[in-house]
Amino acid sequence: MLRLETIICTFSVLSVAARADFKARNCSEVRDACLERGFAFAHVPHQEIPGEDLRVCTYEHTCCTQEMEDRFGQQSKLDFENLLDETSHTLRSTFVSRHKRFDEFFLELLENTERSLNEMFVRTYGKPYMQNAEVFENLFAELKRYYTGGNVNLEEMLNDFWSRLLERMFTLLNSQYVITEDYLECISKYTDELKPFGDVPKKLKAQVTRAFIAARTFVQGLSVGREVAQRVSKVNSTPACIRGLTKMLYCPFCRGLPGVKPCKNYCLNVMKGCLANQADLDPEWNQYIATVTDAMLLVAQRLEGPFNIESVMDPIDVKISEAIMNMQDNSAQVSFRVFQGCGQPKLAEISRSARGTSDVFNARFRPYNPEEPPTTAAGTSLDRLVVDIKEKLKLSKKFWSSLPEAMCVEDRVTAGNASDDDCWNGHTKGRYFPEVQKDGLTNQMNNPEVGVDITRPDTFIRQQIMALRVMTNKLRNAYNGNDISFQDSSDEGSGSGSGSGCTEGCTTDMYSAATETPVVRADRSGPMEDSAPHHAPSIALPTMLALLALTLHRQWR
Repeated sequence: MLRLETIICTFSVLSVAARADFKARNCSEVRDACLERGFAFAHVPHQEIPGEDLRVCTYEHTCCTQEMEDRFGQQSKLDFENLLDETSHTLRSTFVSRHKRFDEFFLELLENTERSLNEMFVRTYGKPYMQNAEVFENLFAELKRYYTGGNVNLEEMLNDFWSRLLERMFTLLNSQYVITEDYLECISKYTDELKPFGDVPKKLKAQVTRAFIAARTFVQGLSVGREVAQRVSKVNSTPACIRGLTKMLYCPFCRGLPGVKPCKNYCLNVMKGCLANQADLDPEWNQYIATVTDAMLLVAQRLEGPFNIESVMDPIDVKISEAIMNMQDNSAQVSFRVFQGCGQPKLAEISRSARGTSDVFNARFRPYNPEEPPTTAAGTSLDRLVVDIKEKLKLSKKFWSSLPEAMCVEDRVTAGNASDDDCWNGHTKGRYFPEVQKDGLTNQMNNPEVGVDITRPDTFIRQQIMALRVMTNKLRNAYNGNDISFQDSSDEGSGSGSGSGCTEGCTTDMYSAATETPVVRADRSGPMEDSAPHHAPSIALPTMLALLALTLHRQWR
């Protein structure tokens, strides 16, 4: 009996002690912290309650109800998405702004070149030019359409331009004859044989083709980087990730420790688990960035070096004028050969033939040499622009693998390295002992904080990896002036010529995820309205761009 009384007494003492300890841990700090964070819970315990109903913050006693834990889970997901969005903002804005600046610069360069040509040809050739100005307008319209992603075959388009110009010139130089459409069609068959414009068409074709391939490929490269960064920054968190985030960010509330922040290494393991697939993007991303920046470095060297290509190349209007002069100088021989092959055309009425050759392109064009590269209205010259892009993009290397470190910022998310014993370790306030995992999906097999299925890579991330791989290949090939999109399509029997349209190589068509800025697609029925180009091709990016600047820029002054 005495023994029984002793046991009962002991139990009563322990119960009183337990109750006393239980009452000592109130939840007033948790209530205040929840109000400060904007949580509007129906009920927040005044003191700890049994925690058997909780699924994530599973402690014997807790300051959380099941409603609070569920809400904390939702908030953890939002906090993570917002943190990722904010951390990647600089990267995304870099691609958006540099893409926009280069695109605007190039389009303005092209527009100024066309305006300069028009003004000079009106002044130099007068009425004959104005009567045939649509030939030149179509040339620039097609160049712009190619650059903005249109389905334009550059080689065929340029050949067509010279054929149209030959027809107009031949008609003007032989105004005493009636030149019919059928006769003009016959003339076009002798273009290659007669070479009425000398070697200008061949040279200009090489220069313009390589330059525009480079420009379009480069701006597409920036567009792809922009799209990938925007897409990958919008993650779909797995249940295991949300559980790990909730335990790290809000389970301290349930333990009555709302002011205690996670340990740095604890945060890193959670983030490495949640961003395991993003880290796998890094190798391809780094290769892509290296290709873009290397290409831009070569452009800058071309523009700044002793063999500045701009100083040795004539602009488009000079080249075309030279071709016109060649045609005029050799008009008698050209006409004789055409008459031999196509027959003598019928003489026109005297009123027409009386005009003779007074309306022919008979003035001589005198080019000028600007001392400095062209500058846009915004004051950005091409050499400064490419150097700026190169420097900004190099900063984004290793971005995805360093993302966990960037997100576990001291004082913002974690307690920092200086307080190893005064941080939340997932269970209580104290040191976090587990080892920090390495980057990437396969290294998360033993992640202690987030369960990751390493046998199931994220399909969406793999698509972005492929998009970067395709674009990197295009950039490399643009260096040699090759149009990869054309090569791919011709291999499949779908067309010929450079710039054959947006095919399977087009990132936006392959992957239809939404982006923050519109993506250009080829419009087979007319000019493009958007400015982000869509497919392209090769390896001479830098040289090409410089070449382009050279071909176009002198018109700006």
